[in-house]
Amino acid sequence: MNRRYYLMAAVLAAALSTSVFGQGKDPSKLRVALLPDENAATLIQNAQPLKLYLEKTLKKEIELIVTTDYSSMIEAMRFGRIEVAYFGPFSYVLAKSRAPEIEPFAVGVERGSPTYKSILIATAGGPVKSLADIKGKPFAFGDQDYKPVFLGAHDAVARAVQAGQVPAGALSQAIFDTLVAKGSIDPSKVVQLDLSEPIPNYPMVMQGNLAPGLKQAIRSAFITMKDKEVLKAFRIDGFAATDDKAYDVLRETATLLKLDLAKTK
Repeated sequence: MNRRYYLMAAVLAAALSTSVFGQGKDPSKLRVALLPDENAATLIQNAQPLKLYLEKTLKKEIELIVTTDYSSMIEAMRFGRIEVAYFGPFSYVLAKSRAPEIEPFAVGVERGSPTYKSILIATAGGPVKSLADIKGKPFAFGDQDYKPVFLGAHDAVARAVQAGQVPAGALSQAIFDTLVAKGSIDPSKVVQLDLSEPIPNYPMVMQGNLAPGLKQAIRSAFITMKDKEVLKAFRIDGFAATDDKAYDVLRETATLLKLDLAKTK
């Protein structure tokens, strides 16, 4: 074998590396993570229609996963232990800061919109009368000027503020309006301080190293998802296409709050 032979072999190997291995991963099983906001067994049981739909649509085995919390889901995505995940808007931004290769591809649509507004409320007659008064007091987001209190649910935030357990908090405007309409929140006991710009809803996210054809199939499976029984797993009306730029508003908010996403846990 001469030098020319080895040169040709090297060129062929490089070509194979690009054409075969460079096409991305196409696993026979996809691990899909759901929001870790309820009992794992209950979530997985309720999401069986979703599992069957994805297996039929994608022609792949589907394993539904519920991590212990958002931090665990971020780490699982970061280290490739799941292929697809349904993130909260802010947890997605955190995940993207640690795993730049992940890609949001669909966003939940509720009440005909892929966005919502967050309302900032304070306890009526409490120590917080304006945005400036929040400095140094318990609140839902945190940096050196705020003391974070994570209550786990939007209605819990509203009730805690109403009861004066925390002087201020933020939650979905639509949920706040619903709580007031139901009589769960007395509007005379809270005051509205501000209303946010539109915030994108929860995104579906996939690993960026998947094969292009598989990515397109996954994207299509969610965007065309119409069955209400399947959508129950996400508690939404449907999905619309999205991308990373849609979540820049949250990065801008983090910047205003002087919150270092890379250091947030």
